Amino acid sequence: MTPSGDDTSTATPDKDLADATRAAKSAAAEAQAAADKSEQSATEAATSAKSADASADKADASAEEADDSADEADDAADKADEAAEEADDAADKAAAAEPAEDRDTNLADELLIEERHPSVGMGTPGPPLRRGNPFTFGFFAALGVLVALGLWNAAGQARSVLILLLVSMFIAVGLNPLVEWFMRRGLKRGLSVGVVFLLMILAVAGVAVAIVPVVSDQINSLIKNAPEWLDLLTKSKTLNELDNKYHFIQKAQEYIQDPALAQRAFGGILGVGKVVAGALFNTFTILVLTLYFLASLPSVKRAAYSLVPRTRRTRVSILGDEVLGRVGGYVSGQFLVALTAGVMMFIFLEIVGLREYAVALAIVVMFCDFIPMVGGLIGVVVVSLIGFTGGVGIGIACLIYGVIYQQVENYFVAPRIMRRAVDIPGAVTVIAALLGGALLGVVGALLAIPSAAAILLIIREVWVRKADAS
Repeated sequence: MTPSGDDTSTATPDKDLADATRAAKSAAAEAQAAADKSEQSATEAATSAKSADASADKADASAEEADDSADEADDAADKADEAAEEADDAADKAAAAEPAEDRDTNLADELLIEERHPSVGMGTPGPPLRRGNPFTFGFFAALGVLVALGLWNAAGQARSVLILLLVSMFIAVGLNPLVEWFMRRGLKRGLSVGVVFLLMILAVAGVAVAIVPVVSDQINSLIKNAPEWLDLLTKSKTLNELDNKYHFIQKAQEYIQDPALAQRAFGGILGVGKVVAGALFNTFTILVLTLYFLASLPSVKRAAYSLVPRTRRTRVSILGDEVLGRVGGYVSGQFLVALTAGVMMFIFLEIVGLREYAVALAIVVMFCDFIPMVGGLIGVVVVSLIGFTGGVGIGIACLIYGVIYQQVENYFVAPRIMRRAVDIPGAVTVIAALLGGALLGVVGALLAIPSAAAILLIIREVWVRKADAS
Protein backbone atom coordinates (compact mmCIF):
# COMPACT_ATOMS: atom_id res chain seq x y z
CA MET A 1 0.00 0.00 0.00
CA THR A 2 1.17 3.43 -0.80
CA PRO A 3 1.40 5.83 2.07
CA SER A 4 -0.81 8.88 2.19
CA GLY A 5 2.20 11.19 2.28
CA ASP A 6 3.50 9.83 -1.01
CA ASP A 7 0.17 10.60 -2.78
CA THR A 8 0.35 14.21 -1.77
CA SER A 9 3.93 14.71 -3.07
CA THR A 10 3.07 13.14 -6.44
CA ALA A 11 0.06 15.41 -7.10
CA THR A 12 1.96 18.67 -6.40
CA PRO A 13 4.60 18.37 -9.17
CA ASP A 14 1.92 17.71 -11.81
CA LYS A 15 0.12 20.91 -10.87
CA ASP A 16 3.32 22.93 -11.06
CA LEU A 17 4.07 21.44 -14.45
CA ALA A 18 0.65 22.50 -15.74
CA ASP A 19 1.14 26.03 -14.44
CA ALA A 20 4.55 26.26 -16.05
CA THR A 21 3.12 25.00 -19.34
CA ARG A 22 0.45 27.62 -19.30
CA ALA A 23 2.99 30.36 -18.49
CA ALA A 24 5.20 29.17 -21.32
CA LYS A 25 2.32 29.25 -23.74
CA SER A 26 1.41 32.80 -22.64
CA ALA A 27 5.00 33.92 -23.05
CA ALA A 28 5.14 32.28 -26.47
CA ALA A 29 1.93 34.09 -27.48
CA GLU A 30 3.28 37.43 -26.28
CA ALA A 31 6.56 36.78 -28.07
CA GLN A 32 4.68 35.95 -31.23
CA ALA A 33 2.63 39.21 -30.90
CA ALA A 34 5.80 41.19 -30.31
CA ALA A 35 7.35 39.56 -33.36
CA ASP A 36 4.29 40.49 -35.44
CA LYS A 37 4.51 44.08 -34.25
CA SER A 38 8.20 44.17 -35.03
CA GLU A 39 7.52 42.93 -38.54
CA GLN A 40 4.79 45.57 -38.99
CA SER A 41 7.11 48.30 -37.71
CA ALA A 42 9.82 47.08 -40.05
CA THR A 43 7.37 47.23 -42.94
CA GLU A 44 6.33 50.78 -42.01
CA ALA A 45 9.96 51.78 -41.65
CA ALA A 46 10.69 50.37 -45.10
CA THR A 47 7.74 52.32 -46.53
CA SER A 48 8.92 55.55 -44.84
CA ALA A 49 12.40 54.95 -46.19
CA LYS A 50 11.00 54.58 -49.68
CA SER A 51 8.98 57.86 -49.23
CA ALA A 52 12.08 59.61 -47.96
CA ASP A 53 14.02 58.39 -50.96
CA ALA A 54 11.28 59.71 -53.29
CA SER A 55 11.25 63.09 -51.49
CA ALA A 56 15.02 63.25 -51.75
CA ASP A 57 14.79 62.55 -55.49
CA LYS A 58 12.18 65.33 -55.85
CA ALA A 59 14.33 67.72 -53.82
CA ASP A 60 17.29 66.94 -56.05
CA ALA A 61 15.14 67.60 -59.11
CA SER A 62 13.90 70.91 -57.62
CA ALA A 63 17.46 71.91 -56.81
CA GLU A 64 18.49 71.21 -60.37
CA GLU A 65 15.53 73.28 -61.66
CA ALA A 66 16.46 76.12 -59.27
CA ASP A 67 20.01 76.00 -60.55
CA ASP A 68 18.71 76.20 -64.12
CA SER A 69 16.45 79.18 -63.17
CA ALA A 70 19.37 80.91 -61.48
CA ASP A 71 21.45 80.43 -64.61
CA GLU A 72 18.64 81.86 -66.74
CA ALA A 73 18.26 84.84 -64.31
CA ASP A 74 21.99 85.49 -64.54
CA ASP A 75 21.74 85.45 -68.32
CA ALA A 76 18.76 87.88 -68.19
CA ALA A 77 20.66 90.17 -65.80
CA ASP A 78 23.63 90.17 -68.12
CA LYS A 79 21.37 91.07 -71.03
CA ALA A 80 19.70 93.84 -68.92
CA ASP A 81 23.13 95.22 -68.03
CA GLU A 82 24.06 95.25 -71.68
CA ALA A 83 20.77 96.99 -72.54
CA ALA A 84 21.32 99.55 -69.76
CA GLU A 85 24.82 100.25 -71.04
CA GLU A 86 23.43 100.72 -74.53
CA ALA A 87 20.70 103.07 -73.15
CA ASP A 88 23.31 105.08 -71.26
CA ASP A 89 25.41 105.36 -74.40
CA ALA A 90 22.35 106.55 -76.33
CA ALA A 91 21.47 109.06 -73.60
CA ASP A 92 25.02 110.39 -73.57
CA LYS A 93 24.90 110.81 -77.32
CA ALA A 94 21.49 112.58 -77.08
CA ALA A 95 22.72 114.81 -74.26
CA ALA A 96 25.77 115.70 -76.31
CA ALA A 97 23.55 116.51 -79.28
CA GLU A 98 20.99 118.77 -77.41
CA PRO A 99 21.79 122.35 -76.24
CA ALA A 100 23.15 123.09 -72.78
CA GLU A 101 19.97 124.93 -71.71
CA ASP A 102 17.82 121.87 -72.45
CA ARG A 103 20.22 119.68 -70.48
CA ASP A 104 19.94 122.02 -67.49
CA THR A 105 16.14 122.08 -67.75
CA ASN A 106 15.94 118.29 -67.93
CA LEU A 107 18.26 117.97 -64.95
CA ALA A 108 16.13 120.43 -62.96
CA ASP A 109 12.95 118.61 -63.92
CA GLU A 110 14.43 115.30 -62.82
CA LEU A 111 15.48 116.77 -59.51
CA LEU A 112 12.07 118.34 -58.92
CA ILE A 113 10.00 115.32 -59.91
CA GLU A 114 12.12 112.41 -58.72
CA GLU A 115 14.05 113.84 -55.78
CA ARG A 116 11.80 116.49 -54.22
CA HIS A 117 8.38 115.05 -55.09
CA PRO A 118 8.51 111.21 -54.82
CA SER A 119 5.74 108.88 -55.93
CA VAL A 120 4.07 109.03 -52.51
CA GLY A 121 2.59 112.43 -53.40
CA MET A 122 3.73 115.54 -51.62
CA GLY A 123 5.49 113.51 -48.97
CA THR A 124 4.42 112.35 -45.53
CA PRO A 125 4.03 114.91 -42.73
CA GLY A 126 6.76 114.91 -40.16
CA PRO A 127 6.34 114.60 -36.41
CA PRO A 128 4.86 117.60 -34.58
CA LEU A 129 7.19 120.15 -33.10
CA ARG A 130 7.96 119.83 -29.44
CA ARG A 131 6.47 122.76 -27.55
CA GLY A 132 7.74 121.76 -24.15
CA ASN A 133 10.79 123.97 -24.55
CA PRO A 134 10.09 127.42 -23.00
CA PHE A 135 11.98 129.15 -25.80
CA THR A 136 9.87 127.39 -28.46
CA PHE A 137 6.64 128.17 -26.61
CA GLY A 138 7.57 131.83 -26.18
CA PHE A 139 8.57 132.13 -29.82
CA PHE A 140 5.32 130.69 -31.13
CA ALA A 141 3.27 132.72 -28.64
CA ALA A 142 4.93 135.97 -29.74
CA LEU A 143 4.51 134.98 -33.38
CA GLY A 144 0.80 134.31 -32.78
CA VAL A 145 0.35 137.73 -31.17
CA LEU A 146 2.08 139.45 -34.09
CA VAL A 147 -0.05 137.57 -36.60
CA ALA A 148 -3.23 138.49 -34.70
CA LEU A 149 -2.24 142.17 -34.63
CA GLY A 150 -1.42 142.09 -38.33
CA LEU A 151 -4.76 140.50 -39.16
CA TRP A 152 -6.58 143.07 -37.00
CA ASN A 153 -4.85 145.96 -38.75
CA ALA A 154 -5.49 144.41 -42.15
CA ALA A 155 -9.17 143.95 -41.30
CA GLY A 156 -9.37 147.62 -40.24
CA GLN A 157 -7.80 148.80 -43.47
CA ALA A 158 -9.99 146.51 -45.57
CA ARG A 159 -13.16 147.38 -43.65
CA SER A 160 -14.96 148.81 -46.66
CA VAL A 161 -14.14 145.75 -48.80
CA LEU A 162 -15.27 143.38 -46.03
CA ILE A 163 -18.55 145.28 -45.76
CA LEU A 164 -19.10 144.87 -49.50
CA LEU A 165 -18.41 141.14 -49.15
CA LEU A 166 -20.85 140.81 -46.26
CA VAL A 167 -23.58 142.71 -48.10
CA SER A 168 -23.04 140.63 -51.25
CA MET A 169 -23.17 137.34 -49.33
CA PHE A 170 -26.26 138.52 -47.48
CA ILE A 171 -28.04 139.40 -50.72
CA ALA A 172 -26.95 136.13 -52.36
CA VAL A 173 -28.26 134.06 -49.44
CA GLY A 174 -31.47 136.07 -49.50
CA LEU A 175 -31.97 135.51 -53.23
CA ASN A 176 -31.12 131.80 -53.04
CA PRO A 177 -34.72 130.78 -52.13
CA LEU A 178 -35.91 132.50 -55.32
CA VAL A 179 -33.26 130.61 -57.33
CA GLU A 180 -34.39 127.33 -55.77
CA TRP A 181 -37.99 128.24 -56.60
CA PHE A 182 -37.08 128.52 -60.29
CA MET A 183 -35.11 125.26 -60.01
CA ARG A 184 -38.19 123.48 -58.68
CA ARG A 185 -40.00 124.72 -61.78
CA GLY A 186 -37.56 122.80 -64.00
CA LEU A 187 -34.78 125.33 -64.69
CA LYS A 188 -31.12 124.51 -64.11
CA ARG A 189 -29.23 126.45 -61.47
CA GLY A 190 -27.21 128.50 -63.95
CA LEU A 191 -30.30 129.60 -65.83
CA SER A 192 -32.15 130.27 -62.58
CA VAL A 193 -29.29 132.46 -61.32
CA GLY A 194 -29.33 134.35 -64.62
CA VAL A 195 -33.07 135.00 -64.38
CA VAL A 196 -32.86 136.18 -60.77
CA PHE A 197 -29.86 138.40 -61.50
CA LEU A 198 -31.66 139.94 -64.48
CA LEU A 199 -34.68 140.67 -62.30
CA MET A 200 -32.41 142.32 -59.72
CA ILE A 201 -30.77 144.54 -62.36
CA LEU A 202 -34.18 145.52 -63.70
CA ALA A 203 -35.30 146.40 -60.17
CA VAL A 204 -32.23 148.61 -59.58
CA ALA A 205 -32.72 150.30 -62.95
CA GLY A 206 -36.41 150.84 -62.20
CA VAL A 207 -35.59 152.45 -58.88
CA ALA A 208 -33.10 154.79 -60.54
CA VAL A 209 -35.58 155.73 -63.27
CA ALA A 210 -38.29 156.41 -60.69
CA ILE A 211 -36.21 158.42 -58.21
CA VAL A 212 -33.96 160.52 -60.47
CA PRO A 213 -36.82 162.53 -62.07
CA VAL A 214 -38.25 163.33 -58.63
CA VAL A 215 -34.90 164.58 -57.33
CA SER A 216 -34.34 166.62 -60.48
CA ASP A 217 -37.83 168.13 -60.24
CA GLN A 218 -37.31 169.09 -56.61
CA ILE A 219 -33.99 170.76 -57.40
CA ASN A 220 -35.53 172.72 -60.29
CA SER A 221 -38.44 173.74 -58.09
CA LEU A 222 -36.02 174.93 -55.41
CA ILE A 223 -34.06 177.03 -57.93
CA LYS A 224 -37.25 178.44 -59.43
CA ASN A 225 -38.85 179.42 -56.12
CA ALA A 226 -35.67 180.71 -54.48
CA PRO A 227 -36.16 184.40 -55.61
CA GLU A 228 -39.72 184.44 -54.29
CA TRP A 229 -38.59 183.04 -50.97
CA LEU A 230 -35.86 185.67 -50.75
CA ASP A 231 -38.39 188.42 -51.42
CA LEU A 232 -40.59 187.07 -48.67
CA LEU A 233 -37.63 187.01 -46.32
CA THR A 234 -36.64 190.62 -47.11
CA LYS A 235 -40.21 191.83 -46.56
CA SER A 236 -40.44 190.21 -43.18
CA LYS A 237 -40.32 192.70 -40.29
CA THR A 238 -38.89 190.16 -37.89
CA LEU A 239 -36.11 189.37 -40.32
CA ASN A 240 -35.31 193.05 -40.85
CA GLU A 241 -35.09 193.61 -37.11
CA LEU A 242 -32.73 190.67 -36.78
CA ASP A 243 -30.65 191.98 -39.69
CA ASN A 244 -30.38 195.41 -38.14
CA LYS A 245 -29.18 193.76 -34.95
CA TYR A 246 -26.86 191.02 -36.29
CA HIS A 247 -26.18 192.14 -39.93
CA PHE A 248 -26.36 188.58 -41.26
CA ILE A 249 -27.51 189.70 -44.73
CA GLN A 250 -24.36 191.76 -45.13
CA LYS A 251 -22.29 188.85 -43.91
CA ALA A 252 -24.00 186.57 -46.42
CA GLN A 253 -23.23 189.02 -49.26
CA GLU A 254 -19.58 189.20 -48.22
CA TYR A 255 -19.42 185.43 -48.10
CA ILE A 256 -20.90 185.15 -51.60
CA GLN A 257 -18.52 187.80 -52.99
CA ASP A 258 -15.48 186.11 -51.46
CA PRO A 259 -13.08 184.94 -54.28
CA ALA A 260 -12.34 181.75 -52.38
CA LEU A 261 -15.99 180.76 -52.58
CA ALA A 262 -15.61 179.47 -56.13
CA GLN A 263 -12.67 177.29 -55.12
CA ARG A 264 -14.58 175.91 -52.14
CA ALA A 265 -17.64 175.31 -54.28
CA PHE A 266 -15.53 173.54 -56.88
CA GLY A 267 -14.02 171.39 -54.14
CA GLY A 268 -17.48 170.61 -52.86
CA ILE A 269 -18.60 169.62 -56.34
CA LEU A 270 -15.57 167.37 -56.64
CA GLY A 271 -16.40 165.84 -53.27
CA VAL A 272 -19.96 165.17 -54.36
CA GLY A 273 -18.65 163.68 -57.60
CA LYS A 274 -16.34 161.38 -55.65
CA VAL A 275 -19.22 160.27 -53.46
CA VAL A 276 -21.42 159.57 -56.48
CA ALA A 277 -18.61 157.72 -58.28
CA GLY A 278 -17.86 155.69 -55.15
CA ALA A 279 -21.54 154.79 -54.76
CA LEU A 280 -21.74 153.65 -58.38
CA PHE A 281 -18.55 151.59 -58.02
CA ASN A 282 -19.79 149.98 -54.80
CA THR A 283 -23.13 149.16 -56.43
CA PHE A 284 -21.40 147.54 -59.40
CA THR A 285 -19.08 145.60 -57.10
CA ILE A 286 -22.00 144.33 -55.01
CA LEU A 287 -23.83 143.21 -58.15
CA VAL A 288 -20.80 141.28 -59.44
CA LEU A 289 -20.04 139.67 -56.07
CA THR A 290 -23.69 138.78 -55.58
CA LEU A 291 -23.74 137.04 -58.95
CA TYR A 292 -20.56 135.11 -58.06
CA PHE A 293 -21.78 134.04 -54.61
CA LEU A 294 -25.22 133.13 -55.94
CA ALA A 295 -23.77 130.95 -58.70
CA SER A 296 -21.19 129.22 -56.50
CA LEU A 297 -23.20 128.93 -53.28
CA PRO A 298 -23.45 125.07 -53.33
CA SER A 299 -19.71 124.65 -53.96
CA VAL A 300 -18.89 127.23 -51.30
CA LYS A 301 -21.02 125.34 -48.78
CA ARG A 302 -19.37 122.04 -49.66
CA ALA A 303 -15.92 123.57 -49.32
CA ALA A 304 -16.80 125.05 -45.93
CA TYR A 305 -18.30 121.79 -44.66
CA SER A 306 -15.24 119.82 -45.81
CA LEU A 307 -13.12 121.72 -43.27
CA VAL A 308 -15.13 120.17 -40.43
CA PRO A 309 -14.06 116.76 -39.00
CA ARG A 310 -15.85 113.84 -40.64
CA THR A 311 -17.58 112.76 -37.41
CA ARG A 312 -19.30 116.15 -37.08
CA ARG A 313 -19.71 117.04 -40.75
CA THR A 314 -23.30 115.81 -41.07
CA ARG A 315 -24.56 117.76 -38.08
CA VAL A 316 -22.65 120.90 -39.06
CA SER A 317 -24.03 120.71 -42.60
CA ILE A 318 -27.59 120.38 -41.28
CA LEU A 319 -27.14 123.34 -38.93
CA GLY A 320 -25.44 125.38 -41.66
CA ASP A 321 -28.25 124.75 -44.13
CA GLU A 322 -30.78 125.70 -41.48
CA VAL A 323 -28.93 128.95 -40.73
CA LEU A 324 -28.76 129.85 -44.42
CA GLY A 325 -32.43 128.96 -44.77
CA ARG A 326 -33.36 131.30 -41.92
CA VAL A 327 -31.30 134.12 -43.38
CA GLY A 328 -33.00 133.64 -46.73
CA GLY A 329 -36.37 133.47 -45.00
CA TYR A 330 -35.64 136.73 -43.19
CA VAL A 331 -34.73 138.49 -46.42
CA SER A 332 -37.84 137.15 -48.16
CA GLY A 333 -40.05 138.11 -45.22
CA GLN A 334 -38.53 141.59 -44.95
CA PHE A 335 -39.04 142.04 -48.69
CA LEU A 336 -42.74 141.21 -48.28
CA VAL A 337 -43.04 143.67 -45.36
CA ALA A 338 -41.28 146.42 -47.35
CA LEU A 339 -43.35 145.68 -50.46
CA THR A 340 -46.54 145.97 -48.43
CA ALA A 341 -45.39 149.33 -47.03
CA GLY A 342 -44.53 150.60 -50.52
CA VAL A 343 -47.85 149.52 -52.05
CA MET A 344 -49.86 151.07 -49.20
CA MET A 345 -47.87 154.31 -49.48
CA PHE A 346 -48.45 154.41 -53.24
CA ILE A 347 -52.21 154.06 -52.72
CA PHE A 348 -52.20 156.78 -50.04
CA LEU A 349 -50.23 159.23 -52.19
CA GLU A 350 -52.60 158.63 -55.10
CA ILE A 351 -55.48 159.52 -52.81
CA VAL A 352 -54.00 162.70 -51.26
CA GLY A 353 -52.95 164.14 -54.61
CA LEU A 354 -49.19 163.50 -54.88
CA ARG A 355 -49.54 161.34 -57.97
CA GLU A 356 -46.44 162.67 -59.72
CA TYR A 357 -44.31 161.53 -56.79
CA ALA A 358 -46.26 158.41 -55.82
CA VAL A 359 -44.03 155.79 -57.48
CA ALA A 360 -40.74 157.33 -56.37
CA LEU A 361 -41.84 157.91 -52.78
CA ALA A 362 -43.29 154.41 -52.57
CA ILE A 363 -39.91 153.00 -53.64
CA VAL A 364 -38.13 155.20 -51.09
CA VAL A 365 -40.44 153.96 -48.33
CA MET A 366 -39.93 150.35 -49.43
CA PHE A 367 -36.12 150.61 -49.29
CA CYS A 368 -36.17 152.50 -45.99
CA ASP A 369 -38.38 149.79 -44.51
CA PHE A 370 -35.49 147.31 -44.83
CA ILE A 371 -33.66 149.22 -42.07
CA PRO A 372 -34.74 147.83 -38.68
CA MET A 373 -36.38 150.11 -36.09
CA VAL A 374 -35.68 153.52 -37.70
CA GLY A 375 -36.29 152.71 -41.37
CA GLY A 376 -40.02 153.33 -41.24
CA LEU A 377 -39.50 156.66 -39.44
CA ILE A 378 -37.03 157.80 -42.11
CA GLY A 379 -39.51 156.97 -44.85
CA VAL A 380 -42.29 158.87 -43.08
CA VAL A 381 -40.08 161.96 -42.67
CA VAL A 382 -39.10 161.96 -46.36
CA VAL A 383 -42.70 161.59 -47.52
CA SER A 384 -43.90 164.27 -45.12
CA LEU A 385 -41.27 166.76 -46.33
CA ILE A 386 -42.30 166.21 -49.93
CA GLY A 387 -45.94 166.47 -48.85
CA PHE A 388 -45.36 169.87 -47.19
CA THR A 389 -44.12 171.23 -50.54
CA GLY A 390 -47.57 170.50 -51.93
CA GLY A 391 -49.41 172.01 -48.98
CA VAL A 392 -49.53 172.03 -45.20
CA GLY A 393 -52.59 169.80 -45.13
CA ILE A 394 -50.94 167.20 -47.37
CA GLY A 395 -47.81 167.18 -45.22
CA ILE A 396 -49.78 166.71 -41.99
CA ALA A 397 -51.84 163.95 -43.62
CA CYS A 398 -48.64 162.15 -44.69
CA LEU A 399 -47.25 162.45 -41.19
CA ILE A 400 -50.40 161.07 -39.56
CA TYR A 401 -50.63 158.22 -42.05
CA GLY A 402 -46.97 157.29 -41.53
CA VAL A 403 -47.34 157.12 -37.74
CA ILE A 404 -50.51 155.01 -37.92
CA TYR A 405 -49.13 152.65 -40.52
CA GLN A 406 -45.95 152.09 -38.50
CA GLN A 407 -48.01 150.88 -35.58
CA VAL A 408 -50.02 148.56 -37.82
CA GLU A 409 -46.83 147.18 -39.40
CA ASN A 410 -45.01 146.69 -36.10
CA TYR A 411 -47.87 144.90 -34.35
CA PHE A 412 -49.76 143.08 -37.13
CA VAL A 413 -47.97 142.87 -40.49
CA ALA A 414 -44.34 142.18 -39.54
CA PRO A 415 -45.02 139.61 -36.74
CA ARG A 416 -47.28 137.52 -38.98
CA ILE A 417 -44.78 137.47 -41.84
CA MET A 418 -41.62 137.06 -39.74
CA ARG A 419 -42.99 134.40 -37.41
CA ARG A 420 -42.12 131.63 -39.85
CA ALA A 421 -38.83 133.14 -41.02
CA VAL A 422 -37.01 133.98 -37.77
CA ASP A 423 -38.14 132.87 -34.35
CA ILE A 424 -36.49 135.38 -32.02
CA PRO A 425 -37.90 137.44 -29.14
CA GLY A 426 -38.57 141.14 -29.60
CA ALA A 427 -36.00 142.18 -27.01
CA VAL A 428 -33.29 140.25 -28.86
CA THR A 429 -34.32 141.99 -32.09
CA VAL A 430 -33.93 145.44 -30.54
CA ILE A 431 -30.59 144.62 -28.89
CA ALA A 432 -29.22 143.04 -32.08
CA ALA A 433 -30.27 146.02 -34.18
CA LEU A 434 -28.64 148.46 -31.74
CA LEU A 435 -25.39 146.51 -31.59
CA GLY A 436 -25.27 146.01 -35.36
CA GLY A 437 -25.90 149.69 -36.01
CA ALA A 438 -23.20 150.69 -33.52
CA LEU A 439 -20.65 148.35 -35.14
CA LEU A 440 -21.32 148.69 -38.87
CA GLY A 441 -23.96 151.38 -39.22
CA VAL A 442 -26.87 150.69 -41.57
CA VAL A 443 -25.21 147.52 -42.87
CA GLY A 444 -24.82 146.22 -39.33
CA ALA A 445 -28.47 146.94 -38.57
CA LEU A 446 -29.49 145.02 -41.70
CA LEU A 447 -27.36 142.00 -40.81
CA ALA A 448 -28.10 142.06 -37.08
CA ILE A 449 -31.47 140.28 -36.99
CA PRO A 450 -30.59 137.26 -39.20
CA SER A 451 -27.26 136.96 -37.39
CA ALA A 452 -29.10 136.94 -34.05
CA ALA A 453 -31.47 134.26 -35.39
CA ALA A 454 -28.51 132.11 -36.47
CA ILE A 455 -26.78 132.52 -33.09
CA LEU A 456 -29.97 131.60 -31.23
CA LEU A 457 -30.38 128.49 -33.40
CA ILE A 458 -26.82 127.36 -32.64
CA ILE A 459 -27.32 128.02 -28.92
CA ARG A 460 -30.53 125.98 -28.86
CA GLU A 461 -29.19 123.07 -30.87
CA VAL A 462 -25.66 122.87 -29.42
CA TRP A 463 -25.30 124.57 -26.06
CA VAL A 464 -28.76 123.82 -24.64
CA ARG A 465 -28.72 120.19 -25.81
CA LYS A 466 -25.30 119.62 -24.22
CA ALA A 467 -26.57 121.21 -21.01
CA ASP A 468 -29.64 118.95 -21.03
CA ALA A 469 -27.51 115.86 -21.63
CA SER A 470 -25.06 116.67 -18.81
